[in-house]
Amino acid sequence: MSQKPFRLSVKAVIHDEEDRILLLKRSMSSKGNPGKWDLPGGKIDVGEDFAEALMREVLEETGLTISIQRVAGTAESESNAFKVVYLIMEGRLEIGQLLLSDEHDEYLWVGRGELVKIDLCEQFRGFAREYSRMKD
Repeated sequence: MSQKPFRLSVKAVIHDEEDRILLLKRSMSSKGNPGKWDLPGGKIDVGEDFAEALMREVLEETGLTISIQRVAGTAESESNAFKVVYLIMEGRLEIGQLLLSDEHDEYLWVGRGELVKIDLCEQFRGFAREYSRMKD
């Protein structure tokens, strides 16, 4: 029996100046989790540093520039072809005006305690429970 290959994806918990967290609503035409709330981020290109990949993905999806502060947690999911491991980094909004890409239909800034009340992608619900309890 062969094991499914692993893929690494990077996601960001982005805090603004009011310490709210940015969530993005996946487009209804999305292949995965259409209409669900998600964290900004995505796949790492071959040979790309994970921090560079995260900052690139956030810029592409939102038009925002962030700084990465620390590791916030991990999550995982599985498809027919592979397993995805998510490295979730905590970041701070630095500059930019929020402008969504075609991948997302809406955005929302929420308080840490509100994370568990949002219809997040399944793979991030456990992380949201843990993160909402964390103190800085």
